[in-house]
Amino acid sequence: MLPSVISTVVLLSSLTSCSSLSVTVFGGTGFAGSRVCKILAQKGASVTSVSKSGTVPQWCRDEEWTKEVTWNAADLMSADDASLDRAVGSPEAVVSCVGAIGTDPEKLRRGNGDANAAAFGSAKRGGELRRAAYVSVGSEVDACKENWLPEFFKSYFEGKIVAEKAAIDSVGGDPTKVCLVKPTFIYGGTDFGLLPPRVNFEYGAGVEELLMLPPFKFLADATPGLIKVALRPPVCVDSVAAACARAAMDDSGADLPVLDGTEEINEYSGQPDSTGLTDALEWSREQVVKFYDWAKVEVPNAIKAVQSKVDEAKS
Repeated sequence: MLPSVISTVVLLSSLTSCSSLSVTVFGGTGFAGSRVCKILAQKGASVTSVSKSGTVPQWCRDEEWTKEVTWNAADLMSADDASLDRAVGSPEAVVSCVGAIGTDPEKLRRGNGDANAAAFGSAKRGGELRRAAYVSVGSEVDACKENWLPEFFKSYFEGKIVAEKAAIDSVGGDPTKVCLVKPTFIYGGTDFGLLPPRVNFEYGAGVEELLMLPPFKFLADATPGLIKVALRPPVCVDSVAAACARAAMDDSGADLPVLDGTEEINEYSGQPDSTGLTDALEWSREQVVKFYDWAKVEVPNAIKAVQSKVDEAKS
């Protein structure tokens, strides 16, 4: 209990108003990036989102906090330094949620590596950068690249390595000023999807709670490769965003962590334990009770009605 209380206190102290802090979020219109923007804006940071579209995401279009964010458009893959620097500005902290998936090795390498290298390089040129956070990939997923995944996936991991190095270089080569957030699978929102793979909050929260149970932890620890990864609990996008925001706003001077896997991300972000499975079971129990209450009234009424019709037919 005590570590949980301490982590919550630390989180709250690090998420105090930061009106003087300028933060640029790369991929700020995306699944995770837009939620990072939301947290930062609500805490008073001066937030700039840089993405290819530069438009407010549909899921939050009507929310008030979006008016506090500067939504800039820039293609990290093709923009020249001058135009990219105008979009990025001179941030004191940056968060990158930029990534790419697919089957084309070159696009995977460039979308995960070159795009992030350009982003962090621009932030460095701004001259004010003190901290950086980057959403990378879990070490247990990375360990699958040799024997468990198709050959083209190697380019994905190569790109992630390039991005991590660029993040560290952007803050003078000091890894203690970079928070690497390394999830296995991120869930959240209201939709299911294939590319990128995604499940909604209710489903993902249930799976997270289930795979947090000791028997599944034991199985995951004992099994290899992708089987191990499949048995690890996924992490909510809100937890990933909160971890990134905390790192960006952390003025304590403490070393920023590497958060590898759901448990470390949740602990740092201060997110409560998932209750998706418990909630689903409670909902099911409530529905059974409602059905029973309905049935004990309506079924006898239906039997009486049928019996009445039978009696009428006989008479």
